[in-house]
Amino acid sequence: MAAPSLLLYIDRSLFARRVKDNSRPVEQRDPGWKLFGKVPPRECSTKDPKSIQKEYETKTGRAGPGNPTSPRQSVRKNLDFEPLSTTALILEDRPANLPAKPAEEAQKHRQQYEEMVAQAKKRELKEAQKRKKQLEDRCKLEESIGTAAQTWNLEILPNWSTMCTSRRVRDLWWQGIPPSVRGKVWSLAVGNELNITHELYNICLARAKEKWKTTAAPASEAETEDAGSSDRESSLELIKLDISRTFPHLCIFQQGGPYYDVLHSILGAYTCYRPDVGYVQGMSFIAAVLILNLDTADAFIAFANLLNKPCQMAFFRVDHSLMLTYFSAFEVFFEENLPKLFAHFKKNNLTPDIYLIDWIFTLYSKSLPLDLACRVWDVFCRDGEEFLFRTALGLLRLYQDVLTCMDFIHMAQFLTRLPDLIPAEQLFQHIAAVHMTSRNRKWAQVLQALQKDQERGSPVLKR
Repeated sequence: MAAPSLLLYIDRSLFARRVKDNSRPVEQRDPGWKLFGKVPPRECSTKDPKSIQKEYETKTGRAGPGNPTSPRQSVRKNLDFEPLSTTALILEDRPANLPAKPAEEAQKHRQQYEEMVAQAKKRELKEAQKRKKQLEDRCKLEESIGTAAQTWNLEILPNWSTMCTSRRVRDLWWQGIPPSVRGKVWSLAVGNELNITHELYNICLARAKEKWKTTAAPASEAETEDAGSSDRESSLELIKLDISRTFPHLCIFQQGGPYYDVLHSILGAYTCYRPDVGYVQGMSFIAAVLILNLDTADAFIAFANLLNKPCQMAFFRVDHSLMLTYFSAFEVFFEENLPKLFAHFKKNNLTPDIYLIDWIFTLYSKSLPLDLACRVWDVFCRDGEEFLFRTALGLLRLYQDVLTCMDFIHMAQFLTRLPDLIPAEQLFQHIAAVHMTSRNRKWAQVLQALQKDQERGSPVLKR
């Protein structure tokens, strides 16, 4: 009977010992950590959460339910928001194991923090005002475009023949044609002197497709030797290559894009319509701009009539003597409007053909942002070839301060690759400031006088 009593005694002793052990707080033997290093184990005794919170409020100056408002809390109340970043540490006291801040330093830090907060608020307010202004400007622009579109649709287009030359319409024209009516205005302004019909376009397109089939087949050496230069330039491979390079950032004219076949068809049809001209690099950009604003057949009609203009025909048929005449006429007005920059170009032997050829061949559609190029096209359709050279002078006038500080290489690089962001309003202000009159002679008169004397031309261009 002694054994059960002994077991019961041992069990009770162990149970009592466990209760006693559980009643004592467990000491943490491992060293703890503070913000600025290790602390010995004796400082890491477990504390009650309420006491920790109370101690934190006392140190930071935050009053509890029964505490009066501390001076630091009044400072915090003066702030509009409670900072959540590390900059808020400026207002905190140093840890207990470091010397306290002097009053002057604490005041200095408090002022620095308040200045940072004020600057942040100022930046946010400035950005908010900027966004608001941008939104207001966009709303005003959309409203003005809507009003202008209504004016074009209801007043100008129904009475085109009588109103197209009026002062009011020309002013609206200069401000830019609304995109919704742009294609219609371009078609009317360019005209159709060639009397091309939709049926003729379909005939030319059918011939082009048939030609492409035969071109795809391997040709004999004799056929290759007999092929003319226009046939070589209008080959399917060259057109396809240029289509893939047309407005690549839009991704709509490349293989598989929605306008790839349309652009291919118009260029192919034109090579059959004008085999004497054929396909020339740069045509794809002009056709692409027309496609974005007109139906396919109407785009082809405008395209053919546009390239039939004297200036475009001179460039696309590569009439060197006539091209030099255009360059010489341009230099006459260049020297008249920008004599300092003209002299700088002469000094560095920078001739107009270096930058003008690309601008004229693509009608600025490759050189300028697309929306700005369309606005140049608006006035070009109104004023004709003169505006192409006036735009060139406007660009030179816009960047004359930059260009006068460059050498030949940098000027050529700059003009053949213009900045991506060109302020439209500033450019048109500079274009408006260009005077297309030299010694009481206008553009057409100067060009005609130069054409009569083919031997006369720019001394720089004349090689």
